[in-house]
Amino acid sequence: MKQDLLTFANWTPEAMQNLLQLAVEIKQAPASYSNVLAGKSIVALFEKPSLRTRVSFDIGINKLGGHMVYLDVQSGKLAGREDAVDTAANLACWADAIVARVFSHTTLETFSKAANVPVVNALCDKYHPCQGLADYLTMFERFGKTEGLTMAYVGDGNNVTHSLLIVGALLGCNQVVVTPEGHEASPEIVAQAKAIAEKTGVTIVESTELSAANGADVIYADTWLSMGDDTPLDVIKEKFMPYQVNEALMEATGASYVMHCQPAHRDLEITGSLIDSDKSLLMQQAENRMHGQNAILTQLLNA
Repeated sequence: MKQDLLTFANWTPEAMQNLLQLAVEIKQAPASYSNVLAGKSIVALFEKPSLRTRVSFDIGINKLGGHMVYLDVQSGKLAGREDAVDTAANLACWADAIVARVFSHTTLETFSKAANVPVVNALCDKYHPCQGLADYLTMFERFGKTEGLTMAYVGDGNNVTHSLLIVGALLGCNQVVVTPEGHEASPEIVAQAKAIAEKTGVTIVESTELSAANGADVIYADTWLSMGDDTPLDVIKEKFMPYQVNEALMEATGASYVMHCQPAHRDLEITGSLIDSDKSLLMQQAENRMHGQNAILTQLLNA
């Protein structure tokens, strides 16, 4: 029976730990996994532009011995030519898996039902599970564990926030989410994370006050403007600039490191000097996108 990865919300803590350890092993001993996708082809269908997601999947699949076919839905004029259900069913005739970066989570659900091969969520409006795995792989490498640590997310409650909450709860990492009023994470998805947290002993705190992040091990920033949002920058800055992740916030909270999923807008949501400092884990996160995704594909295609 095929297994998809649309979200980690339906995973067990044990399964999440096992996947994290697989990512560690693949990164440390890549030669041992150089043929796990030999003879397999994976279609990567993108409705949204990408740097890290596209390149990390393409090179990562190659390192596993597989082949990636990239479909740019917008530039390739595929959008609107046929229903999503037919697109997925056709792709499944040839491909061994479908990686999809889409606007709506419902598109992924349609793909999942229509395709008899694994479907991987490479980003949607609700979740970004591949990013979440890469981020906790990064924390694990820095601290030697994820259990008992605290991650404080500061900014707009979005798809990245949601996956950080879910994966963090599964891996025993306490969560603090600090957002301006009106920009909170989805109550439905926070409830998913809290249900997991009850089983793993994780605390989840939501606040509009930066002081809630005091004592965090890591501060996490993300863009204030999601892709496609045409809100004027002046309006965004007025609301979000008090939530900028900078050196003063790092000192006030006592956090050891700063993280950001990128693309980062220097001196808006995070200062450029902090990005370039020895507290920055941004490039380690970016590198770990590939290793985390390789673990996902290795597991789904060798189940």
